[in-house]
Amino acid sequence: MLKNILKTTAIAVFGAIMFSCGSGEKEEVVNVYTHRHYEADQQLFDKFTEATGIKVNVVSASADELIQKLELEGASSPADILITVDAGRLHRAKEKDLLQAINSETLETNIPSKYRDPQGSWFGLTYRARILAYSKERVNPESLSTYEALTDEEWKGRVLTRSSENIYNQSLLASIIAHHGKDGAEEWAAALLANMARDPKGSDRDQVKAVAAGEGDVAIVNTYYIGIMLNDSNEEERKAAEKIALFFPNQNDRGTHINISGAGVTKYAPNKENGIKLIEFLSKAESQEFLANINFEYPVNPNVEFSPLLKGWGEFKSDDLNLSVLGENNSDAVVIFDKVGWK
Repeated sequence: MLKNILKTTAIAVFGAIMFSCGSGEKEEVVNVYTHRHYEADQQLFDKFTEATGIKVNVVSASADELIQKLELEGASSPADILITVDAGRLHRAKEKDLLQAINSETLETNIPSKYRDPQGSWFGLTYRARILAYSKERVNPESLSTYEALTDEEWKGRVLTRSSENIYNQSLLASIIAHHGKDGAEEWAAALLANMARDPKGSDRDQVKAVAAGEGDVAIVNTYYIGIMLNDSNEEERKAAEKIALFFPNQNDRGTHINISGAGVTKYAPNKENGIKLIEFLSKAESQEFLANINFEYPVNPNVEFSPLLKGWGEFKSDDLNLSVLGENNSDAVVIFDKVGWK
């Protein structure tokens, strides 16, 4: 606890120092708190500055730290935008009254309704699918079908995934609650846990490596990790990714579960209009295409083509569930994971 407090304090001090620099000058700025850590994002921020003259100041930390930071700062927060991954986290920020609703014709045009908060508190910028990464050597793709089918006896001791503390798994279970109710979701979680090849642990990359090493045969992971691994400078990462193939589950019913990276304007944004301009800039076709090609994420803007790698994976049907539901069902998902013993 002390370590987290010290870390959060350090971030706060750093942010205060950074945002106060040049405060005597009347330059246009937008202050961004972001959980994302990709070079592509900084390159887009630079492009935004070139196009508008508005300087982008960035503080990076985990989503939980940034949300706590916003809570501690209150009305004195310098932040204009919160950027993070997973609709569940964005919903959490909204529920804590850390975001404000905005109206933007540009955002409503560029971002389909299922990728944004119904009240306009946050907007998806990219999405990723939570798919099944399976061994090319040991799994016939015709034996795969749905998330639910992974609980069948044939997958006993063959499934890999990360812990229940991971927001991606919490949101997947939240989507299952939406489709099957809490009782059905609990039944699924308990049965999937019984089919796991090992205790849930590690990152999505670790699940892929475990499949490649033969520790399990199928893993639940996000698509963009596969893209990153296939293009990694580390040979071990590339070879592991080359040993698996992707399967998009539930194509004959509701579609594959998806989630987003997204942004919202903070409640006390001192540069609100600049914050809106930045989010609008990130939703435009040129920015969306850049993210799709560099980070192997799917663009939310329907006018943007997928990157060549994503095209190679083929088109797929995605779950049409409004992603705000993932946040609404998050607490129930956490309770269910704890109840069934999913670590």
